[in-house]
Amino acid sequence: MTLSPRRPRRRRPAPLIGSLALATGVGLVVAPAHAATPTADTPTTAAATLVVAKDGSGAHTTVQAAVDAVPANNPSTVTISVKPGTYRETVKVPANKPHIRLVGTTSSKNDVTIVYNNASGTPKPGGGTYGTSGSATVAVEADDFQARNLQFVNDFNEGNTSITDKQAVALRTAGDRIVLDNIGAVGDQDTLLLDSASKDKVGRVYVNNAWIQGNVDFIFGRASAVINKSAIRLVKRYDGSSGGYVAAPSTAAGKKGFLFINSNITGDVSSRSFSLGRPWHAGGDASLDPQAIVRNTDLSAAIKTTPWTDMSGFSWKDDRFSEYKNTGAGSGAASTDRPQLTDAQAADYEIADWLGGWQPSS
Repeated sequence: MTLSPRRPRRRRPAPLIGSLALATGVGLVVAPAHAATPTADTPTTAAATLVVAKDGSGAHTTVQAAVDAVPANNPSTVTISVKPGTYRETVKVPANKPHIRLVGTTSSKNDVTIVYNNASGTPKPGGGTYGTSGSATVAVEADDFQARNLQFVNDFNEGNTSITDKQAVALRTAGDRIVLDNIGAVGDQDTLLLDSASKDKVGRVYVNNAWIQGNVDFIFGRASAVINKSAIRLVKRYDGSSGGYVAAPSTAAGKKGFLFINSNITGDVSSRSFSLGRPWHAGGDASLDPQAIVRNTDLSAAIKTTPWTDMSGFSWKDDRFSEYKNTGAGSGAASTDRPQLTDAQAADYEIADWLGGWQPSS
C-alpha cells in the first residue's frame, strides 16, 4: 500500500475449520451463501471444467482466456484446471464471474506459477501508472472464488531505480467467501492484498496451508481474513538490508481484520528486524479501526521484542493488535508493548468467529 497519511464475551469456543478436508486440499467444495440469479440475457449453464495448458493440450493457453470464457453471472461452479507451467500474464476475475475454482493439476503449489512484474509506479500504456491495487498479477473481484495448488508471483525488481513507487502485488482479492488453499503468494512489498469491495462490505477470506513471502506490509487490506497453518516468510530488501512489517490491516470499524493462527513466521533476515504489523489508515481515514491478532503461532527471532508499531501518524495502541499463546524466540510475555488476549477473550477469536456463519467445507 502507498505509505501516505496513509469485550470480551464468554461463550463456547467454536471448532477450528482447519480440521476439515480444507486443510488437506483434497475434495474441497465451497458452499456459497447464495448463487447468482441468471437473467434472460445470461447463460444458465457453463462448462464445468476449462483446461489451461501452455503446450496447447487444453482448451486455452492462458489463464485469462479461460476466465474470459466463463459466462457472466454464472450460477454454478466453473473449475479452471491449470496444467504445470509458468504463465507470464496478468489475470482479472471480474465481479460478475463468481463461483470460479482456479486449481493446479498437481498437489504442489510450485508446479503452476502465474507471474508478472508490474509495480505501483510502472507506467501504463495509456498514461499514468498502475497504482498499488492495479499492480496485481492476479486480481479477484468476484465472490465465491477458490484457488488451490498454484502460486501467484510478482517479480518486480525493487532495485529498479527508474520506479520510485515499488509496491508490487502478487494477488489481490476484493470479494467475499474467498478460499486460498495450498497456494503461494510471493513478492517483496505489498505481496498479498486481501480487500473487500468497499469499506461497508464484508470480504471474508480463508487462507490455509499457504506460503506467503515479502518484506514491507506484505499482507494488507481491509478483508476479514484468516491465515491458518501457513508459512509466512520474511525476506530482505533489494539492497540486502533487513527490516519490514508483516501485516498492515485497514479494517473498517465494527468489522474483523486479520487473524493469524497455527502458523509460523520466519526468514533469513536479521534478528529483531521485523514488526508483526502496523495500522494502515488508508487515505488518512481516522474512522478505520485496523485489527490484527496473532495467536498459536511460532515466531522466529526476526520479530522485534516490541512487535507492533505506528504508521503515518496513527498509533497502533489506538487500534486492535494483540497476541495469544505464541511460541518461539520471537514471542514474549504480556506488557503494554505486547497486549495478550485472556483465555476468555481468545474463545471469541477463533476461525469460525471470523468467518461469520460461512464455513468452507468438504
